[in-house]
Amino acid sequence: MIAHRTIDVDGVTVAYRESGPADGPVLLLLHGFPTASHQFTRLMDALRDTPYRLIAPDYPGFGRTDTPPGFTYTFDRLADIVEGFTDALALDRFALYVFDFGAPVGLRLAARRPERITGLIVQNANAYDEGLSDDARQFAALRRDVPGNEERVRGLFTLEGTRFQYETGVADPALISPDNWTLDVHYLGLPGRQDAQADLAFDYSSNFAHCPAWQAWLRASGVPVLVVWGAGDPFFTPAGAKAYLRDAPGADVHVFEGAGHFALETHLDEIAPLIAAFLTRL
Repeated sequence: MIAHRTIDVDGVTVAYRESGPADGPVLLLLHGFPTASHQFTRLMDALRDTPYRLIAPDYPGFGRTDTPPGFTYTFDRLADIVEGFTDALALDRFALYVFDFGAPVGLRLAARRPERITGLIVQNANAYDEGLSDDARQFAALRRDVPGNEERVRGLFTLEGTRFQYETGVADPALISPDNWTLDVHYLGLPGRQDAQADLAFDYSSNFAHCPAWQAWLRASGVPVLVVWGAGDPFFTPAGAKAYLRDAPGADVHVFEGAGHFALETHLDEIAPLIAAFLTRL
């Protein structure tokens, strides 16, 4: 069973989902934009026979997590809260699953506390220059002080913009439940959420300066790496998946044709066994 809990971290009420044995090794699941920990519900169920304790928090500005007035929405602050979350739960050692925004959050944690990370699962989560599509490069280059850019960014927060992220590049969109973007749009419509998401969108380019440190951590740590990637992702190209082999030459890399950004939605039956086998090896 999946339990739904909250815990206070530096004034932020972090909501999270948890399943598996309390004394099991930990897999920390870090979600992307514009979703939250609910994106992992099916995967957590698929991994129920592993001995792992699965923990998936909602970041500030996402899902059911509540933030105090005046919270600063940057990727550094998201990482601060997730790091504090791991401290609050006494997660001294854990494997990381990173998706989308989960890469700049989770890889910050890895660079700060490398001794904690036992393994890395990457799903459409970019840490390399060649992994960005042309559209992603143009989006990351947007600056708030340029007229029209604010409106362009906020277009991603609409029902149409959210649905686009799920269906683009997918061979059979009928396999994706409309409940996904419906729930995401609900959370995006909560008070203050679109302002928070706009702040993060304009801060996204700050992540590029951290990529060399993340790549250096991969080289130095030698942690086992599994990469699973939807080939039709409109933001992060398959070149970004293969780039992990430069710094983790032993990485197990799988690129799935017909899958998009949210590869788990259409290819869970293929990806979940790869994750289960990877966790068993850890």
